[in-house]
Amino acid sequence: MTILIEQPQVPTGIDHQVDDIHKKIDTSNELVLDGGFLMPESNAFGQTFRDYDAESERKDSVEEFYRMQHINQSYDFVKTMREKYGKLDRVEMSIWECCELLNEFVDESDPDLDEPQIEHLLQTAEAIRRDYPDEDWLQLTGLIHDLGKVLLHEKFGGLPQWAVVGDTFPVGCAFDESNIHFKYFKDNEDYNNSAYTSKNGIYTEGCGLNNVMMSWGHDDYMYLVAKENKTTLPSAALFIIRYHSFYPLHRCGAYKHFMNEEDHENLKWLHEFNKYDLYSKSKVRVDVEKVKPYYLSLIKKYFPSKLRW
Repeated sequence: MTILIEQPQVPTGIDHQVDDIHKKIDTSNELVLDGGFLMPESNAFGQTFRDYDAESERKDSVEEFYRMQHINQSYDFVKTMREKYGKLDRVEMSIWECCELLNEFVDESDPDLDEPQIEHLLQTAEAIRRDYPDEDWLQLTGLIHDLGKVLLHEKFGGLPQWAVVGDTFPVGCAFDESNIHFKYFKDNEDYNNSAYTSKNGIYTEGCGLNNVMMSWGHDDYMYLVAKENKTTLPSAALFIIRYHSFYPLHRCGAYKHFMNEEDHENLKWLHEFNKYDLYSKSKVRVDVEKVKPYYLSLIKKYFPSKLRW
């Protein structure tokens, strides 16, 4: 197994630094898994992860991204985008072809890394592969979880970044204050809509996250692609793909009142996955050609050779 990412020892208290911007989550019900992964002390810019107030070359652009996202991601917008892109009539291509397509893009919402997306995909997958060599479904989930970012490409309409990346959140109910840069929601058309201003909004407690409309982006799109193309990945993988950017839930514990029993079980896997997704970001390069045959074999196991996108 090839992994080119070295993990430094983590000093005591690093979890408090990481959670400066978020409330601490209750991990008392998490799976007891291998957990051999050690969180690095800082991101690619030398700061703590997901610190949106840290002075860096990307601070202003990240905040502007969230301003645009919070203003434009309304219930009607999300409904329109799901109907439009849920048809999966844009192109047919393989999973690996999609990975290569992402090489052209950098995520403007990410304060931790400014490398092309394929670097992050392989860093995540390889870190998981090292700690969980027998959980090939989880490794593959690490590789494909961000493939929905192809929505940025002109073949998919060249959507603006605020409609593709960034933290996700439910629409159709009150915006929770745990959302990053919450202040910008006041200019969202749903903010003062009485149908959406209560805690439950148009939903019911315990209805299940599958029945809650999420802000539109790469998470939900890749979930639709995998599901409609009949992937054989387990439900936990689809949950990870769909909600890995739902930080208000898995970092702050917000919106848990919508979850059902299956959601709670799958959230345990998402908590485990998240540390690889977030903390594997680094400037260390992965030898793509060396690891490619292995991941092609996993793709063949869980997906058809060509997918509708």
